[in-house]
Amino acid sequence: MRAYFRPLVQSATPRPDDALPLAGGPLWFTHAIRFMRGGPAKVVPAAAIPADLCTRLTAPRTPLAGVAMDRPAIMGILNTTPDSFSDGGDHCDPGAAVAAARAMIDAGADIIDVGGESTRPGAVLVPETEEISRTVPVIAALREQSNVAISIDTRKSAVARAAHAAGAGLINDVSAFAFDADMQSTCAALGAPVCLMHAQGTPETMQEDPHYDDVLLDVYDALEKAVEQAEAAGIARARILIDPGIGFGKSVPHNLRLIEHVSLFHGIGCALLLGVSRKGFIGHLGAAPAPKDRAPGSIAAGLAGLAQGVQMLRVHDVRETASAIALWRACHGFGADL
Repeated sequence: MRAYFRPLVQSATPRPDDALPLAGGPLWFTHAIRFMRGGPAKVVPAAAIPADLCTRLTAPRTPLAGVAMDRPAIMGILNTTPDSFSDGGDHCDPGAAVAAARAMIDAGADIIDVGGESTRPGAVLVPETEEISRTVPVIAALREQSNVAISIDTRKSAVARAAHAAGAGLINDVSAFAFDADMQSTCAALGAPVCLMHAQGTPETMQEDPHYDDVLLDVYDALEKAVEQAEAAGIARARILIDPGIGFGKSVPHNLRLIEHVSLFHGIGCALLLGVSRKGFIGHLGAAPAPKDRAPGSIAAGLAGLAQGVQMLRVHDVRETASAIALWRACHGFGADL
């Protein structure tokens, strides 16, 4: 029976002599929780972790799209859609979208994620021509004005090609290449880094009745398989960012279990992105029905991820998140720069 190992991540100094670095960064671990399907979880010493898995857990993560992975990075969300759950209609005008992006850059965003199709629960498919017309002018204009890293949030290969030509350096696919049969080969040919996110089902139906045998291990297995398939297609593991897909075919308990144990996913050997910003479970638990009132809860969940070594947070509220990260880093002895 397969064993899975979730590092019990710590940040205190000095480190014990037997401490192992997490993903080559300042966090470390000496023990892990071992999970096995159908059996009890157990805390074990790091020496019990198989050597190949330990290598993936400890190896430094390489920069993606020019963004360093050795400290927390911020991905600013820029939806050019009329119907996104939180900011739909705010950035439909290209000029307003570019201005919003520049404000996020000034506030501390390391990369701007431009999306032209809402993937909120219940959202319907947008034709690729419409998605291109919403995103490419914004990406091109932003690239003319700034050298900031840009990602395109899309499931479609035609959109990925057009956005990459306009200046997007990372392709963020919420379906992990499962939606468009040509997406994987397109990304391999473009040579751009990618983000593969786990989702159960499609946006139209994913929240109707999400079910897992074990959400933590099922999502791990699915992302591991997606990464292996991407490698086989010519996309190096070092070029892949992975995302457990909070809120994409998950209930509130599913989301909480994934966040509680998110350091498990370092075992896949890729940098981790966590996207919790303004999502429904934050409104439910944080008594914030309006999405734009969910910044405090979003930051709390994001910092929980950083404490487990997550390398990038995808957020709407960039300035507030950057301020929180600066304080988090200072309180953990990692530096006080914003």
